[in-house]
Amino acid sequence: MIADNWLVVLCVEVVMGLQILYFFNSVFGKSAQKHKRWMYFLVFGVLGFVYLSVPVPFQISSILALVVIFCLAEAYNVEIKTKIIFTVLYGVLMSIVNMISIYFFYVLDSVDLNRLDTVDEQNQFLLFKATLLSFTMMFAVIQIIRLIAKRRSFSLHYRYYILLILIPIISIYQLNVLTNYNEMNIHYFISAIGFLFINVMIIYIFDTIVDKFQFKHENARLEQQMDYQDANYEKTVHSFKSIKRIIHDTNQQLLYIEECIKRNEPAAALEHIRTTLNKVEGAYQRVNTGHLVIDALVTNTLNIGQANGIRIDTKLNLYSPELSIDRYDLCVVLGNMLDNAIEASKQVKIAEDRYVVITIFSNDTALFIHIVNYMEQDVAYLRSQKPNPENHGIGLTNIARICDKYGGHMTIETKQKTFHNMVMLPFWTSNP
Repeated sequence: MIADNWLVVLCVEVVMGLQILYFFNSVFGKSAQKHKRWMYFLVFGVLGFVYLSVPVPFQISSILALVVIFCLAEAYNVEIKTKIIFTVLYGVLMSIVNMISIYFFYVLDSVDLNRLDTVDEQNQFLLFKATLLSFTMMFAVIQIIRLIAKRRSFSLHYRYYILLILIPIISIYQLNVLTNYNEMNIHYFISAIGFLFINVMIIYIFDTIVDKFQFKHENARLEQQMDYQDANYEKTVHSFKSIKRIIHDTNQQLLYIEECIKRNEPAAALEHIRTTLNKVEGAYQRVNTGHLVIDALVTNTLNIGQANGIRIDTKLNLYSPELSIDRYDLCVVLGNMLDNAIEASKQVKIAEDRYVVITIFSNDTALFIHIVNYMEQDVAYLRSQKPNPENHGIGLTNIARICDKYGGHMTIETKQKTFHNMVMLPFWTSNP
């Protein structure tokens, strides 16, 4: 503590605040900063002044220090458990660096560490010098952390945070034991440097664990999404086989109609023509744009809608059935859009409100898809309502990825309990 000089306390507090923000910017990233942060700075200013100027017992001082640091951690949009672990880590790092600073003055000035708690001008000046040296060393430590931290946003299970936070706590305990029960010599200095290195490496270990778990999680989700796209391809193949079967059967029907005409039986021929047309129409489900992916996926959506009491209106008009878009990419975009609309419609309780409007059209330069569905809530929650929703959360991400690939864009709008998902995909001169 630095007492009896409010100007010095204020200067130290400003430097401490800047350093804490520098640390959190390094591990959380500036993009995580909240817009309205002045209230956290105000609480930090009050508590920080109390911490630096009011003499209190060591235990209370340690708790107050962590509260002061946590005030600035609250200025960031990150998980509470992440704030806690990095608050404790900063407190431990600062404590270790401060002990190393005091060791330097012990060696240089032969300071009696047992008298540092007494309030006199010499001791206050020594503490002030040690504090300045600690801040200088801490800036160097944070710079090393900046080189290590990748600012991952993936969330781990609580048990990993507990395991990671145990190391800083044990480190500060061990260093206090060394300070109180051992002579302050070169071995103390080496031990303090070792503890500092271990705790800096915690950042690297934490980031590596997050990296591994994030890769594992994304890999599992991508495998699920690949299975989903394989299912869409199966629908396309099934539709293609149905068309081939209809063409084959139609040839047989034409032979029968030809025979009816030869025998001068026009009534039988007309009846058979009507029967054949009805079967062809039923097979196509009124979706016949000429593009296999669109026909298969929209037809499948019509079947699902009919089975679940969802009214589906289609407005399909292609400039040409030949689209310069990879069929797999179109399956990703259209399949996810239709799946999201059906999923949301199933949650609607009132049967009359379950509807989906599918609008697909093209010109000579781009394909446009606009899907509208009614929502149960006023606000759209862009998280899947399916079982295991974590396996379905990358649908919109994949649509956006395909849009970026073709230089197109996706727009999402919600108004009056209706969800609008619009996609524009420019054509490439050749299939990608």
